[in-house]
Amino acid sequence: MNWLRFVDVGIYLALAVVVGQHWQNDRHDWLGAAISLSGFFLWLLARHQLGSSFAVRAEAQKLVTHGLYSKIRNPIYFFAFFAFLGEFVALGAYGAIPVLLIFQVGQYMRIKREEQVLEAAFGDDYRAYKVKTWF
Repeated sequence: MNWLRFVDVGIYLALAVVVGQHWQNDRHDWLGAAISLSGFFLWLLARHQLGSSFAVRAEAQKLVTHGLYSKIRNPIYFFAFFAFLGEFVALGAYGAIPVLLIFQVGQYMRIKREEQVLEAAFGDDYRAYKVKTWF
C-alpha cells in the first residue's frame, strides 16, 4: 500500500514528460509551466510538512498545523490541482480541464471524509483549527 502514496506524483511526472515533448516555447507553455511547477513544489512541501501523518486513507495520527497547514487545511489537494492545471494549460488541453474539475469533486468528498475523521479524533482542537484556516 505504500506505493499508492506516490501514484499521483508519478502521474504528474509522466504528464510533465508529455508536456516536455510538446514544448513550443509559447506563452501557453510558459504560463502552464509557471502554474504547474509552483503547484508541484508547494504540493511536495505540503507532503513533507505532513510527514508521517500522510496516508492514502483518512487517518488521525496527529493534527498538523505548522507551515502551509497553518493557513490552508488541505494544501496537498489545493496545490496538486494547480500542478495538474498547469500541465493542461501548457499542453493547450483546455478540453481536459472539465475532467480535472470532475476529479476535484471526488477530492472534495475525500476531504469531507478526512474532516470527519479529524474532528472525531481531535474535537475542539480541530474545530478551532478549521476556524483559523482556509479550505
